[in-house]
Amino acid sequence: MSSSSPPPAPVIAVVVFLIKDNTVLLGRRRDSVGLNTFALPGGRLEFGESFEECATREVKEETGLDIKDIQFLTVTNDVFTEAEKPFHSVAIYMRASLSDPDQIPQNVEPDKCYGWDWYDWKKPPQPLFRPLETMLKTGLNPFLTH
Repeated sequence: MSSSSPPPAPVIAVVVFLIKDNTVLLGRRRDSVGLNTFALPGGRLEFGESFEECATREVKEETGLDIKDIQFLTVTNDVFTEAEKPFHSVAIYMRASLSDPDQIPQNVEPDKCYGWDWYDWKKPPQPLFRPLETMLKTGLNPFLTH
């Protein structure tokens, strides 16, 4: 990057702790940023969209699932300077539950994710996507209500 080029703009993402019983839905990333790490469903916030609208849309686009009871949890701020292209992620964490508990997650975007599964949050799979690790370090428990 030349000194005259502006730095890349941060990416604002909404990610969702989709909770079912004592588990959360995680998928293994196929993206160059965070390749093979486990992450929550979610994606980029679109212009004019609320956090709840983005959460609903992204979960549906990635997993085919419908969600309800969407609540804001926290925000993380991570800069990936070691990536091929530097990447700045601002992740907005939401919590939600399934609209119908009998729904089964589908891998709707296989080019971006190896698949989705439910994991015990006390023993999550490793490695976790860096923004999710950052959130864990805050000590926030996604199962506790405000």
